[in-house]
Amino acid sequence: MKNEEFSYGGSKFFTFHSSLFTFLCTFALEMESSEVIRWYPMRVTYHRELRIKEQLDALGVDNFVPMHYDLSDSSDGPRKTLVPAIHNLIFVHASQEILTHLKMHRKEFEPMRYMMRTSSDGHKELLYVPDRQMEDFMRVASAQDASVIFLDARDNSNMGRRVRITVGRFKGVEGVIKRIKKNKYFLIQIDGVAAVAITYVPADCLEPV
Repeated sequence: MKNEEFSYGGSKFFTFHSSLFTFLCTFALEMESSEVIRWYPMRVTYHRELRIKEQLDALGVDNFVPMHYDLSDSSDGPRKTLVPAIHNLIFVHASQEILTHLKMHRKEFEPMRYMMRTSSDGHKELLYVPDRQMEDFMRVASAQDASVIFLDARDNSNMGRRVRITVGRFKGVEGVIKRIKKNKYFLIQIDGVAAVAITYVPADCLEPV
């Protein structure tokens, strides 16, 4: 892999071997990417997502655990408890560099695991959620009322057009229409990770995207 020398205008230049040049460019991009703050969905073992959240909150690291109310029976009758809607999952807003440092050097963060996806060229890469999609997801997932439900994020069936809500508390949120049985739900889906739906949004409150 020898570099070639050539002259132009009295000056000497070197051309890198193409494979070396490609490697250096890829390495530089990966280093730059590791410093970008993004929303990373992280798997957490043994239902420790709330414990991890508490530790991240103490460090001032932005994070999100989708929650919902669970009804259970007790000696005093039905009991309503706020619990994680999707177990073993937490979204963390940080750079890859910071997350990896926490995982390697802080024992309490060892249970966190990166999630992976396959890129268009067939390579494995870390999964992250674009800011706008994450903001919309959090707005709906934080509602914690009967009109909002969590669905199987692996189910891509019966997906309709992409739309935007134009009025109300969810104004500006973008998602897709999903038909479940005879009902149409407004869905925000992070493929393979999480899906939250509003059970009813009037058609005249939606516009195509």
